Amino acid sequence: MSLLVADDHPMLLKGLTDELTENGFNVAATAGNGAEALNLIAELQPDVAILDIEMPLLSGFEVIKKSREKNVSTKFILLTSHKEKGFVLRAKKFNISGYILKDEPFVELEKCIHAVVRNEVYFSTAFDEVFTTQVSPELEKIKFLSPSERTIVRLVAQEKSSKEIAEILYISHRTVQKHRTNIIAKLDLPASGDALSLWTAENRELILSL
Repeated sequence: MSLLVADDHPMLLKGLTDELTENGFNVAATAGNGAEALNLIAELQPDVAILDIEMPLLSGFEVIKKSREKNVSTKFILLTSHKEKGFVLRAKKFNISGYILKDEPFVELEKCIHAVVRNEVYFSTAFDEVFTTQVSPELEKIKFLSPSERTIVRLVAQEKSSKEIAEILYISHRTVQKHRTNIIAKLDLPASGDALSLWTAENRELILSL
C-alpha cells in the first residue's frame, strides 16, 4: 500500500510521515501544498492520499476534484482541524473515503487507512455526530423549500439585503418579503426579529455548499 501525505505545516508533515513510516506504512511521497500534491497524485497514483483541507494553491477538496477529473484510482482521507457543518457536508457529498481530526490519536488514522483500503468509509465519531445532530436536521428543513426560496436563502447567506435580492432576481421587493415570510415558516424560525439572517449566518457554509 502506497501513501501520499500533504500538509503545508512542515513540522506536522514530518511528524505524521515519521509516525506512518514507524508503523510500517509506505509513504511514497509528501507535499507541502495542494498543487504539488495534485502533480504527485497524477504521477504516482498512490493507493491513498492523506490531505489537509486548507493548503496553499489548492485546497484538499480542490485536489480531490481535480484528481478525479484525471481518473486516478487513489482514495482520499482528509486530516483536518475542521468539523464545521459545511466541511462535513462537503466531505459527504464528495464521497471522500475518510475524514479524521488532527487532534485524535494516531490509531484513529491507522484504522481509517485500513478501512479505506477495504473500500469502506471511515469518518471520525465527532464528524458523524456533527452530521447526525447538526447537518441532517437542517438539510431536512431545506428540502421543504422551493427552488426560488433556496435561491433567496443562498443570497441571504451572502448577506444580500431584500432590495439587492429583488434587483438580482428581477422581482419586486414585496415578492422577496413574501418569500422570506414563507421561508421562515417552513424552517420553523421565530417570526420576530431577523430570524432568517441569523439562521443563514449560523448555517452559511452548509447553505453555500448545497
